[in-house]
Amino acid sequence: MTLTERPLTHYALLSLGVAVVTFFLKLWAWRLTGSIGLLSDALESLANVGAALIAYGSLALAVRPADDDHAYGHTKVEYFAGISEGVFILAAAVGIGWNAVSRLIEPHPLHGVGTGLLVSVGASVLNFLAARLLFKVGRERHSVALEADAHHLMTDVWTTGAVIVAVLLVVATGWHWLDPVIGLLLTAHIVVTGVKLMHGAMLGLIDTGLPEAELAEARRVLGEYERTGVQWHALRTRQAGMRRFLSVHLLMPGEWTIARGHSVAEEIEAALRTAVPRLTAFTHLEPIEDPVSWEDMGLDRQSDRGNGSGI
Repeated sequence: MTLTERPLTHYALLSLGVAVVTFFLKLWAWRLTGSIGLLSDALESLANVGAALIAYGSLALAVRPADDDHAYGHTKVEYFAGISEGVFILAAAVGIGWNAVSRLIEPHPLHGVGTGLLVSVGASVLNFLAARLLFKVGRERHSVALEADAHHLMTDVWTTGAVIVAVLLVVATGWHWLDPVIGLLLTAHIVVTGVKLMHGAMLGLIDTGLPEAELAEARRVLGEYERTGVQWHALRTRQAGMRRFLSVHLLMPGEWTIARGHSVAEEIEAALRTAVPRLTAFTHLEPIEDPVSWEDMGLDRQSDRGNGSGI
């Protein structure tokens, strides 16, 4: 079974298993060394466990087919996973910062550094391999939840790398205050990552349009049909997890039969779906000669403006 054939929940479960293993490995590394940096690293991995659980739950719901209450499917639930993972990251940052400040006030020497760092390196390698796989699957299949989870794991990899360097510097210099300082720097980095994740997910919840590259492809397809006498306007797009939605008004010569107009519209929709993967296209046919056809270019019809509704 290839990457594109396995259920997305399969990868979410893989992420959960890796998160649990790396958390206990890093907790062990902290117990061996007493490093606040390694403790911070372990706390971030604990956040990974919670994030992976949320990703699994959201994906299990997102893959459900459309129903009477959710005619456009359930894919948008993945954005909630992105926001939740951002919250977990910020919560981990608070815990890391708190422990770092406490250790900065009362520095402590480290011990058992060699074994502790080897354990930490092993945990980081697991995270790195899992993150690369999730990135690949998430991007190929446009899964917001998997990409968010991959970002989370990759952040953990960079965190671990910085912590290992910090611990080695502490051992080499004897500057025990350096350990909590690195912890505070990591806190700032983790906060930025969490905010970016939440920002991206919130954009999806407010119906952000397609990326410029995909939008350009849609416009290219529509432009190719202008030579046949078809014009268009009111192009609107939005994303819902791995799904893309597009609606457009097609203006055709009034003398065309309904059958001919419908046939051309079906052809255009098929071309749009070919140009933009996972696209659901909706077209609305209008006679090009009718002035009323040009009154609905905006989200609200021009003739409805000023009706005192305040909308």
